[in-house]
Amino acid sequence: MTSDAPWVDPTDLSGLVAIVTGASSGLGHRFTRVLAHRGATVLAAARRLDRLEDLAAGSDRVVPVRCDITVDEDRDALFARAADLGGVDVLVNNAGWAEALPAAEHPLESFRKTLEVDLTALFALSVAAADQMRSGGAGSIVNIASVLGLVGSAPVTQSAYGAAKGGVVTLTRHLACEWARDGIRVNAIAPGWFPSELTEQMLADDGAKTWIRRNTPVGRPGRPEELDGALLLLAGPASTYITGQVIAVDGGWTAR
Repeated sequence: MTSDAPWVDPTDLSGLVAIVTGASSGLGHRFTRVLAHRGATVLAAARRLDRLEDLAAGSDRVVPVRCDITVDEDRDALFARAADLGGVDVLVNNAGWAEALPAAEHPLESFRKTLEVDLTALFALSVAAADQMRSGGAGSIVNIASVLGLVGSAPVTQSAYGAAKGGVVTLTRHLACEWARDGIRVNAIAPGWFPSELTEQMLADDGAKTWIRRNTPVGRPGRPEELDGALLLLAGPASTYITGQVIAVDGGWTAR
């Protein structure tokens, strides 16, 4: 059986409004540039406005918005800005926080902070985005999870981060099922070991790099551009029949 549906460029995001949280550095910085390059107007959200302004200086499609995602008023202002542009079509929940501490020594306050940033704020952002997407009958939420939300982290001591990212994985599936009939897709990317502020110290350590190379089937950490394909797949028209899925971009880490 053949289809007479017209061909569309699966990576063309022209006319869409996107939000990327944690956009001031690392993967969020690149996600913003990638989406803007493919035609989206991107609200780059983070606490460090100076870095966002530097990012926006290179593109007329990037709008810097200072936002602490754990603060209700900041989130409200972010989505008000999106509404001024016609409403958000794509939300990339990228902002994250982690501390590497043995579980027995992990202060409860720090554990709560990790859950607040990595899971609770992500939920609040997703609900706010869905409110705008619902009126347009379509939208895509891309949650940045982690392989540490799929498998244990030992010998890396990040129980709070792993618990939060495991929550992101399950929340992705729940929201996908709840909102599918509204035309809202909810998926996640679970990166393996990639350079970012959260992994900066680890990837600077020769012993840690050797451990990553030895235990990753492809034999190395990931390169930031190797996440572009998964991001564009889930954000754009190529994934209109994909929801509730978690794509591990990890060099085979979770296949061992």
